[in-house]
Amino acid sequence: MKDSEFGAALARNALDEIPQSSANAKDIVGLVKSSGKIVGYQLSDGQTVSKEEGVAMAKAGEINGVGVAHRGDTEYLKSLPDGTESNNLGNLPSVSG
Repeated sequence: MKDSEFGAALARNALDEIPQSSANAKDIVGLVKSSGKIVGYQLSDGQTVSKEEGVAMAKAGEINGVGVAHRGDTEYLKSLPDGTESNNLGNLPSVSG
């Protein structure tokens, strides 16, 4: 197993759930932040949703390329490792909600 494959497998194991995206699923194109923390997501159709709505949409297969993880009692979205840095959530621009 290559280092990159091992890293991707490790990253996927850190996720609680990897939902299957539907054919009409949207992409996350921006992050809505407040005091440096992600509070929502801008989607490829221009819609802005809260972090909680984004998690629910991802679980329903409505968002591409993300998995669901948790920290404490809070669920959040993480990019699925695909070898491309530019589409990682952390590399997306911040937008106003």
